[in-house]
Amino acid sequence: MANVILFHHIQGLTPGVQHFGDQLRANGHSVTTPDLFEGRTFTSIESGQEYVEGVGFDTILERGRLVGDATPNDAVYAGFSLGVLSAQFLAQTRAGATGALLYHSCIPVSEFGTWPDGVPVQIHAMDADPFFTNEGDLESARDLVESVEDAELFLYPGSEHLFADDSLSSYDAAATALLLERTLAFLER
Repeated sequence: MANVILFHHIQGLTPGVQHFGDQLRANGHSVTTPDLFEGRTFTSIESGQEYVEGVGFDTILERGRLVGDATPNDAVYAGFSLGVLSAQFLAQTRAGATGALLYHSCIPVSEFGTWPDGVPVQIHAMDADPFFTNEGDLESARDLVESVEDAELFLYPGSEHLFADDSLSSYDAAATALLLERTLAFLER
């Protein structure tokens, strides 16, 4: 059983993110789904972006750090898109991290120092997602896979950004089923 901290995306802690956590729980894992937006959810990426720009990325990252401080060290840090910021930060900087699951996004490793030895990582995104492929995430993901021994990048056919959130119109059931299968195999290791 893994201890998973699952950070939500830019639209907030939606029912789809909660449901994804429930699916991990149903497979025997302990899952925490913190709310970095203090109860707010947004109907679009753009409106979520306005909120984040208003409070500041540093504030969101600090909220994620505080979640890390309040949870066990031996965690797998997971994040959907914006949530990757907190997940990757904690995986790279918090002693005892046991893994990282980066969904729909990847930050340059250099943003938070270096990747720690022995911390496996999976990155999942669609191969034509403009946020992932056009904003540097794909290059960051490839660099991470090349530099870390236990790192995998999975690209799914399609152009949707938040395809693993079943409460959004961008949801892709087939891609999410494969993502979940790969996630569960990762957590079993």
